[in-house]
Formats: sequence, C-alpha cells, structure tokens
Amino acid sequence: MNTQPLRFIRRGEVVTLHGVEPTRTLLEVLRDDLHCTGTKEGCGEGDCGACTVVVGEERDGQLHTSAINSCIRMAHSIDGMALWTVEDIAAADGTLHPAQEAMVQCHGSQCGFCTPGFVMSLFGLYQNQQGQTCTREEAQAALSGNLCRCTGYRPILDAAQAMHTLPAVPLDDTKVLSKLQLLAQSPQGLEANSSYISPRSLKALLKARAQSPDAQIVAGCTDVGLWVTKMHMQFARVLDVTQVKELLRVEQYPHHIAIGAAVTLTDAFAALVADRPQLATFAHRFAGLPVRNSGTLGGNVANGSPIGDSMPLLIALGAHVVLMGQRGHRELPLEDLYTGYRKNVMAPDEVLAWIKVPKATASERSRVYKISKRFEDDISAVCLALNLHITDGAVQKASIGVGGVAATPVRARKSEAALRGQPWNLSTVKQVQKVLRNEFNPISDMRASAAYRTEVLGNLLQRYWLESQGLQAIEVHSLLDPLQLEGAAA
Repeated sequence: MNTQPLRFIRRGEVVTLHGVEPTRTLLEVLRDDLHCTGTKEGCGEGDCGACTVVVGEERDGQLHTSAINSCIRMAHSIDGMALWTVEDIAAADGTLHPAQEAMVQCHGSQCGFCTPGFVMSLFGLYQNQQGQTCTREEAQAALSGNLCRCTGYRPILDAAQAMHTLPAVPLDDTKVLSKLQLLAQSPQGLEANSSYISPRSLKALLKARAQSPDAQIVAGCTDVGLWVTKMHMQFARVLDVTQVKELLRVEQYPHHIAIGAAVTLTDAFAALVADRPQLATFAHRFAGLPVRNSGTLGGNVANGSPIGDSMPLLIALGAHVVLMGQRGHRELPLEDLYTGYRKNVMAPDEVLAWIKVPKATASERSRVYKISKRFEDDISAVCLALNLHITDGAVQKASIGVGGVAATPVRARKSEAALRGQPWNLSTVKQVQKVLRNEFNPISDMRASAAYRTEVLGNLLQRYWLESQGLQAIEVHSLLDPLQLEGAAA
C-alpha cells in the first residue's frame, strides 16, 4: 500500500514525514516521531484537552486557526495545514507568548500536566480575538474542552482575560498563508492506491468511494479516532472527506439550510443558531470546543450513534440527508437513514453529502434538552428535542427526536400523534408524558438506568411546557454566576 508523505507548516518551515501509517494519530507523530513531548496524552479520547494543538488553514484568503485534540486526530488529516504546539509559540529568545506569560502571572498551573493543553486553547483564543479582551463567558467557552484537577479554573480564566493586556505578539499571517499556498499547489492524497485518500472535489470523492468501498470514511475523527486509540482498530485504507470543497459549504436557501458533510460542528451550529438562537446553549454543550472544531455534523449523523446529540435535534427540525454516489443521488428524512445499531441504508459506493435543515417558522416552538453528568464535554444519557407548531392554543404539528433510548436515534411518532390537534394545556402535557415514557424501552448502562431515562423523558416534556408558559431559569447552572460555577467545578 502506498503511503504518501505527510507535509505541514511548523515554525515557518515545511515539515515532511515519510511512512506515516494511515491510522497514526497526530499526537503519536508529535511525541514519538518528532519528540515534541510538550503535548501530553491524558485520556486518549478527546475529553481532557491535555493534547490540544492549534492548526491553521486558508479560508477565503484569510488564515483560520482552531484548537483541536491531537490524540484522536489522524496525522494525515493535517496535510497541507499549519501546526502550532506548545513548544512553538515562545519567541526565539525564550520570551513567553502572552498565553504562557499570563498563566505564569496568574498562577494558572499547579501539577502542570494539563497546562500545555490550556496554553494552546488560550493561544487559539488569542488568535481569534485578534488582540481584543475577552469576557469571562468567552474564556469559559474557549476552554470548554480542557480539564484541570488542581486549580479550580479561576486562575486559568484570569489568565485568559489577562493575556490580552500584555504586549501583543501577532502571527505573521501573510508568511503562513504564502507557505500554505505553496503546499496547496501540490496536493497529496489524490492517488487511488494511496492508503490515505483525501479528495479535493466531490467528483473525486465519489470516484474514490466507488473504487474503494471498503475504505474507512473519516472527517474530524472524533469518533473513529476512539476506535483507533481505545479499540486498537486499524484500517488498511482511509478516505478523508474534509478537503472536498463542495462539502465545506453552508448554503442558505429560502426555506432550508444545506450543510455540507465536511462542515465542522462549530460552523454547522453557528448556522443553526443564527436561524434559531434558542439553540445556542445546546450548541455549546454538544462537546468541548476542540471536538467541535474537528468533528463534523455529517460525521455525527453518518456515524449514527444512539447517543449522538445532533440527530434528535435534526429529526425534530425535519432534516433530510442527501446520499450521493457515481450512480446518482437520493434524499430521505434523517430518521429513515438508520436500520439498526450503527447501521444505515447507505450503499457501499455512497457517501452522506448534505444535511438539509428547514428554516424556522413563526409558529414553531423548538427546544432541545441534553442530560449528562457534566455540563459540557460529555455524552448524553438522554437527549430530547421538540418542535411544536402551536396556533390558536392548539398543537397543529409536532415533531420529536430522542436519543439514548433505543439502538438508533429515533422519532417519537406515538407521542407526536398524541399531541396533534390537542389543546396546548397542562392536561394534554400530562397525557402525553405517559405516552412518551411508554414509547421506548431504554437500557441501563454506565450513564443512566433505564428507569431514570424513562422518568426523565416525561420530565423534560413538562419542562418544555413550563418554558412555554414563560418560566425561566429552570436549570441549576442558570441560577449560578460564573465564579460560583468555577468553585463548583473545583
């Protein structure tokens, strides 16, 4: 099998590595091949943030940087990008970057194991803020993928706000972009016999899929990466969709939004929140920022995990998926994609190309609720999404998506039927609570018992009702200020 060289920009120079296996992670390459041991391995599954690095790529002529988890990211996926690790951001004379200096001044490190990851998340925030000060909330959002056992987070959040008050250290965007453009002139991963195939166009992707139906498709690797690090799976051939230019777009139409399968969760949720602002909290809770920066909405949907959080929401919103192959394309409701646990209707030569989400209407009331042990950066025990159209005090249309209660993400059709045509009052809610609790037979596992999941489903419907009546601040976290949350986290 042909393994093409891996090339990326680091410290202003092109790094070229030969013989990198297709399922080798970026963290392994950094620590074992390049001996850059500043980047740490903590969990090996994208949960703790100790392995955080920052990657850069060109978008519309501008340098776009983002913090990602290197422990579950396939090394070949950064081919043609720029990379920064914690060893790269100090000046040549040893002067610390503001992200590092602020951590020192604010006493943001104790045992130090998590510190490199925090520094790189701060570095990513620093680049995206372009020298502007950040709020406490912005700092919390930027650090949502990093865990620290020692500090209680307050001094780290202090550092996030303090780093912008230090002498500025801007990136030389022009120099980085020129290097990226040189790499782009000789793209890799296009050969059909390569072990890591990375097409640049939809036509090339469909051809590669037809020629290599057994290749493992990857996008951000936020799930497949765990198959490698935790299940020790290996793949002879990998097909990466993240460079396909047509699938990197979010397209706005009069009645729907079309989200390409390679669009990151960060950008996909930005589009959904722009149309439905009430989804902002859920988008933040979906995962830590480095996971959202790598993972894609298309990958989450195609993976079909019964506890994948995007699918209940998309089902409730009436989303459709577009499957494509060289033989043509077809469109179907998202809930009809799945046939069983992590199984779907896609043919071996097909790929999931687009997700089409209807735009919000004046009569709808859409909400999505995620129940997990941690507020963020955690997997759901139960996810319930509701989209009701209420006119003249009656439910005209109901769409409900549920996760964590069956082998696949599911639509609560019986509960929808029980709601349609009924007056929107407490009596109706009480009746439908019973239907919703009896509609599924969830299992007990490490995240929750079956009885808990069943009870919570009905409780969340009641919460939806209370919110529709104007009750606010139902969640515990909404009653605490950020400093109280920091103390609770410690």
